[in-house]
Amino acid sequence: MTQNYQHILALVFAIKEINENLQILPNITLGFNIYDSYLNARWTSRAAMQLISTRNRFVPNYKCDIQDKVIAIIKGLDSEISYLIPDVLGVYKIPQLFYGSAPAMFDNTQVPFFYKMVPPETHQYMGILQLLLHFKWTWIGFLTVAGVHTEWFMQMAYPVFSQYGICFAFIESCSTFIIANNWEKTEKWWLELYDRSMDQAANVLIFYGDNRSMIVFRWLVSWLKNKHIAQKPKGKVWILTAQMELKFFPHKMSWDIEDLHGAISMAIHSHELHGFQQFLKSRDPSGVKEDSFLKDFWSYAFDCAVPDSILGHMNMKNCTGEERLENLPEYKFGMMTGHGYSVYNAVYAVAHALHAMYSSDYKSRATIDGQRIKLQNQQLWELHHFLRQVSFNNSAGDHISFDKNRNLVAGFDVINWLTFPNQSFLRVKVGSVDPKTPADQVLTINEDAITWHSWFNQILSMTLLDDGHDCFSFSDMCDCFKCPDEYYPDKDHASCIPKIITFLSYEEPLGIGLVTGTLTFSLITVLVLGTFVKHNNTPIVKANNRNLTYTLLISLLLSFLCMFLFIGRPNNVTCIFRHTIIGILFSIAVSCILAKTITVVLAFMATKPGSRMRKWVGKRTASYIAIFCSFIQVGICTVWLTTSPPFPDADMHSVMEEIILECNEGSMTVLLFGPAYAVFLAIASFTVAFLARKLPDSFNEAKFITFSMLIFCSIWLSFVPTYLSIKGKYTVAVEIFSNLASSAGLLGCMFFPKCYIIVLQPKMNSKEWLKRKKH
Repeated sequence: MTQNYQHILALVFAIKEINENLQILPNITLGFNIYDSYLNARWTSRAAMQLISTRNRFVPNYKCDIQDKVIAIIKGLDSEISYLIPDVLGVYKIPQLFYGSAPAMFDNTQVPFFYKMVPPETHQYMGILQLLLHFKWTWIGFLTVAGVHTEWFMQMAYPVFSQYGICFAFIESCSTFIIANNWEKTEKWWLELYDRSMDQAANVLIFYGDNRSMIVFRWLVSWLKNKHIAQKPKGKVWILTAQMELKFFPHKMSWDIEDLHGAISMAIHSHELHGFQQFLKSRDPSGVKEDSFLKDFWSYAFDCAVPDSILGHMNMKNCTGEERLENLPEYKFGMMTGHGYSVYNAVYAVAHALHAMYSSDYKSRATIDGQRIKLQNQQLWELHHFLRQVSFNNSAGDHISFDKNRNLVAGFDVINWLTFPNQSFLRVKVGSVDPKTPADQVLTINEDAITWHSWFNQILSMTLLDDGHDCFSFSDMCDCFKCPDEYYPDKDHASCIPKIITFLSYEEPLGIGLVTGTLTFSLITVLVLGTFVKHNNTPIVKANNRNLTYTLLISLLLSFLCMFLFIGRPNNVTCIFRHTIIGILFSIAVSCILAKTITVVLAFMATKPGSRMRKWVGKRTASYIAIFCSFIQVGICTVWLTTSPPFPDADMHSVMEEIILECNEGSMTVLLFGPAYAVFLAIASFTVAFLARKLPDSFNEAKFITFSMLIFCSIWLSFVPTYLSIKGKYTVAVEIFSNLASSAGLLGCMFFPKCYIIVLQPKMNSKEWLKRKKH
C-alpha cells in the first residue's frame, strides 16, 4: 500500500528539517529507527523490548550505546497492537506518541506517558452526530469491530445519540478476520447481516473500523458480488471513521469499491507542508542509498522493476528512470494524509520539548562531551513535563499543543470519497469539525461539494421514527479471509502476519560456516598447487601429464570459490553464473581425471610388442580428451542460457512463514542435462580407473582416481534425496555442501598421497628410488 510510505517520508522530512535548523536543538543530531509490528502482538512486544536493548543484541534492559538513545516512540496505525507497547515500556517512562486515530479509553490515566497526535474520540463522534442531525438522518445502522471500540460506544456515545433522536436499526460487531475452519458459519452470518442491513429502512450505515477491517469489508463485498448476491442497488450512504482509509491494491483489481462511492468519512486534519513536495522530488532509487524502503515502494507504485527490489522480481518491465513521485496519481501517492501529517507533528513536538528542556534549568543536568550531548536516564521522565506543555506552529501554520489528557488540540476534516472502476479514488474535503466552536457550529459542511452515489436519493433517505422506538441487535461473530501471498495466518487464525524474507546470508552462522569451509579448502588447494609448481621437475609431478594436473587443481580452486555465488541475496548475475560456472568447472575437473585414466591404460597397452596404441600415447591425446569433454558441457550450458535462462525469484509457498529469495532455474529439464553429463563422466572415469587399478606403474593414479570417483558419485547420489526433503534456504546450503564435499574428495584422493611423498618422503620422489624399486 503505497500510501503508507508517506508516513516514513514525513518522519524523514521532519528529522531532516530539525537537524538542519540551527534554531532548534543546536549541537544535537536526531536519528530514528523503524520497527515493524507485523500487526502481531508478539512481534510488537519484541520490537518494544528491542528499543531497550543494545543495537544488534536482543538483551532487554541492557543498553550501552549512548548514541542510540531512545527519547521517544512514535507508533501506529493499528490501535489495538500499539496499545501493547505501554505495557512493555511503561516502567521506563519513555514518551510514546500515537499518530493513528486512537480508540477511546475509559481511563486515560492508564498510560500516563501516552500522547495522542489526534483529537479525542469524543470529537469524532460529536462530528458524526452533527452530520446526522444536519441531514436529518435519524434511522441508521452501526457496524464495528469487536473490542474496546464497541464497549466505549455503547456506554458513552450511544446514550448521547439517543438523546438527539438517533435510532439504530441494528448494531453489529465482528472481528476483522474469519475463522478459516468455520467458513460455513461465517458465510451464513455474513449473508444474514447483508440481508438485514440492506433490507432495513436505514439508508445510512456507520462503519467503525481500522485499516484491516476496510480490507476485509472490500473483500467480502467482492465475494458477495461474485456470488451474484449484491447485484441490485441498495442506495446506502456509508459514514466511515478516521481510522479507516481507502488503499490502492494493484494486485486486487477485482475488489470493487463502487459501493463506497459518495461515502462520507472523518479524517485527521492535515495540510500540505512547506517544502515537502521539493523533498519528494529528491527521492529517487538511484540517488537515495540509505532508504531501504524506496526501491520496493518504487516497484509497487510505478509497476516496474528496480534492481535489488523484492517486488521488482515479479516479471515487471524495467523502470526507465524518468518516474517521479510528484507524478503519481492521488490514489497511489497523493496529498499529505492525516496520518503522515501526525507523524510530522509528533517529531516536532518531541524536538520542541527536548529543546525547551535544554533551554531551562535542566540544562545543567546534561553532560557536554565536545559537541555532543549525552542524554542521562533520568531525563526521560523529565521530558514529559515539557512535552505536555509544548506549543508551537508548524510549517503549515497549524497550532500544535496537547490538552490536559494529552490529546492533540485539533479537529477533523470531513471527506467525500469518489471511486472509479479501476479502483482509483479521490478525496474531496467537504467540511470540518472544530470542537473549539459552540455546539451548534461544530460542523461546517459544504453540501454543494458532495457527490452522492447514483443509487442514493437524499430526500427519500430521511426516515423519521417516533421517540422511544429503537431496534437493537448485537452479535459477536468472527470474520476471515485468505491471507495474501506475502502473509501467513497466526496460530489462532486471528490475523495475517507478514512473511519473513529469507535467503542464505553471510551474517548467519550457517553462512559463516560455509564461507569458512570454502576459504579453508581454497587455501589448501593453493598450497597444493604451489607445492606442485615448486617441484614441477620431479618424477611424481611429471607422471600422468603435468599440464592436466595443473588444470585439475585450478578448476578445483575455482569450484571452491564459486560457492560465493550461492551465498547472499540472489540477483541476475549470480543466478546466471552459479550453476553454469560450477557445471563447467566440474566437467573440466572430471574430464581431466578421465583423460589421466585413459592415459594410464593407453600407456600400458602401448608397451606390448607391435601395439598400434603407441601413436595415441602422449600429452596431446589427453589434452584433446579433456577439451572435447569440457566443450560438450559448455554447449549444454549455452543451450540452457539461450532457451530458458535463470532469474531471481521469490518462493512464497514452500515455507508458510517465509518468502524465500531464490534463483528460478527456468527449464529444469535442460538444467538437469548439465549435472547428468558430469555424473556420466564420473561414472566413465570410475569404470576405466577400476579396470586399470592393478596395472604396474611407479605412480599409477588409477587407485586414487577410483576412490575419488567413488566419493564423488556417493556424494551426489545422497544429494538427491536430501535436496528433495528440505525447503527454504537450506536447499542452497545443501548444494554448497555437496559441491564442497565432492571437490574436497577429488582434492584429497588425487593429491594428498602425492603431497605426502613430495613433502615428507622426498627420497621416494627421485630417479634413484625408481631404479632401486625396479631392481
